[in-house]
Amino acid sequence: MDYSTANSAPPSSITVAKFGGTSVADFTAMSRSAKIVIANPDTKIVLISACSGVTNILVELANGVSDACTRQQRLQQLTQTHQDVLDQLKQPSSIQDAIYSLLDSVATLAEQAAIATSAQLTDQIVSHGELLSTYLFTQILVEQNAPAVRVDIRPIMRTDDQFGKAVPQPEQIKQQAETQLLPLLDGNIVVSQGFIGSNSQGVTTTLGRGGSDYSAALVAEAVNASTLEIWTDVPGLYTTDPRITPAAQPIKEISFSEASEMANFGAKILHPSTLVPAVRQQIPVFVGSSKAPEQGGTWIRQSVEDAPLFRALALRANQTMVTLTSLNMFHAYGFLAEVFRILAEHKISVDLITTSEVSVSLTLDQTDTGGGAPTLPLKAVEELSQLCRVEVEQGLSLVALIGNQMSDTKGSAKDIFGALEDHNLRMICYGASPHNLCFLINEDEAKDVVRTLHASLLE
Repeated sequence: MDYSTANSAPPSSITVAKFGGTSVADFTAMSRSAKIVIANPDTKIVLISACSGVTNILVELANGVSDACTRQQRLQQLTQTHQDVLDQLKQPSSIQDAIYSLLDSVATLAEQAAIATSAQLTDQIVSHGELLSTYLFTQILVEQNAPAVRVDIRPIMRTDDQFGKAVPQPEQIKQQAETQLLPLLDGNIVVSQGFIGSNSQGVTTTLGRGGSDYSAALVAEAVNASTLEIWTDVPGLYTTDPRITPAAQPIKEISFSEASEMANFGAKILHPSTLVPAVRQQIPVFVGSSKAPEQGGTWIRQSVEDAPLFRALALRANQTMVTLTSLNMFHAYGFLAEVFRILAEHKISVDLITTSEVSVSLTLDQTDTGGGAPTLPLKAVEELSQLCRVEVEQGLSLVALIGNQMSDTKGSAKDIFGALEDHNLRMICYGASPHNLCFLINEDEAKDVVRTLHASLLE
């Protein structure tokens, strides 16, 4: 790495660009994404994900593959994915030793995981996807005559030590970025990793599945970027998932508030936490397709000209509803405080909540790097059971309607619920935010509900 510019001033206008797994899936995809980077002279920091499919293989290995033959097959898949890119480089020798060393490391760690797994070991294994892809992408940029340097993000992306779903420390990230990142930006394009970080002891952590976008937003905040670009495989945000509803329409511009609701309630293009750092620093976010950059995309800004009553629909599968029932709750104080004390003690994040006289229902939606379904730890169930009856229900999906001033607009509820008269809705949450109405429904009905609402309200 060239540190000759270490004392130079960083550029005044900085774009941070993040590329997802499909945008760096293979040599062709990486070359396409490299051209997007080079086309914008303000793009100074590029964060990328692991090559498409790689994280799934690494998670499988991290969960422990006891059969040596199966384990070897997965390692071979991993090797082939990266070897295919190496074979198409003009100068593979400059990085192949580093690539092979990382692949050897995965093999060694996978053997350990076959004996005993842990969240810390999982993070260590899974992080290799991003470490590998950044070597390849940096070299592709170099071979396209771009002044690219690869930087390990882990000393910069400081987190706590909740392996699998680590919480970033923005102040520390900013301090590290000022000393280790900003000095490199004058005359260089810095390529680094999304999704991964390290705790105060330097041990590798991950931000949980989908955390690459969040990483990019944190880096953008830390360097006072003027723009954050999220490059994926679709041209921006849509009124709903086009795979569910072919009539879904692209959204050209959307407010931070609406986009945050969409991300939080299941729009897979954005990680739920992505916009938080961008909102703090008022950084405009662009979401576009690396496969078709000419199609444009979606701009996410603080305020927009067009703010319709109904903007979009989001769907979030794999929901867990917990219902806590106790007659002691009737006209009593302190019951909910004790419930949330227990949940906080076990670091359980509650998403939605509704209450009645004698019960409270809430949802969990926190998945970790291992891709596990949201569950209540056994110890939490035991403590809660001393207070009340605990029922845990899965096989549910969350449908969220996103818009503006919905709870303040007469007739909007009639339009929504009238369209859904043939469906049994669960746990409706309405009025807490002017930007959403959401409810649970059985998973096997969820897509039909989205299609029905889209046809009724958005087409």
